[in-house]
Amino acid sequence: MPKKAGMESWKKKRRQEYMEMKEYRYYIFCEGQQTEPRYFEGFKKLIEDNPVYRDMVLIEIEPCQAETMRVIGMAERYVKKNKIKKGQIWCVYDKDSFPAADFNGVVHRAEQLNKETPDLQYHTAWSNECIEFWFLLHFAYYTSNNHRTEYIGFLNDKFAALGLGKYQKNMKDIFEILMTKGNPKLAIRYAKRIIKDGEGKTPTEIAPGTKVYELVEELAKYLPEEEKNSFVDSV
Repeated sequence: MPKKAGMESWKKKRRQEYMEMKEYRYYIFCEGQQTEPRYFEGFKKLIEDNPVYRDMVLIEIEPCQAETMRVIGMAERYVKKNKIKKGQIWCVYDKDSFPAADFNGVVHRAEQLNKETPDLQYHTAWSNECIEFWFLLHFAYYTSNNHRTEYIGFLNDKFAALGLGKYQKNMKDIFEILMTKGNPKLAIRYAKRIIKDGEGKTPTEIAPGTKVYELVEELAKYLPEEEKNSFVDSV
């Protein structure tokens, strides 16, 4: 038993050393168990395959299976448990039918935490009402405040027209589909326009809307040049 405990302690120490070697650190906490993690795994894989940045960038993706305030709560516990002192903490979550106070509360909590820890900053990549709204912006500018079933229906039609069958939650290749069949540059542009039009409003009041683009822009900086061109306008 002591030998096993010693091995676990050694592994934990090595992992901590590995994390601290990275100059840029991103810890992504996703409300969903599969849809959002699989999307961001697409970025992680490309970045880890990029010889320019793979030794400089750390990306940890944690599926939470929890909603709104519980996502940031789990992020805080993870930070404390792993003694993380530096990096960016990203909470990815949906509005769905959760109370406005909880949905808006994540942003307020992140702002409070950021005053305490200048080297460790919390960010909120929310979607109102769901991550599918971010996905559909890859194909069209859309401002109708509808239920998630409407957004999924839109994606079903678009995927069918592209010969991809129906959109399914938890699709393993959702990142590749959106990058190669959709237009990430336009999605970012559309999402920014919607947020700008909602300036002064709370996240709940910006319906539909999403700030997932902020995390996407961050991660896109480290992509190989060819893939980066799909997300970033050339200077």
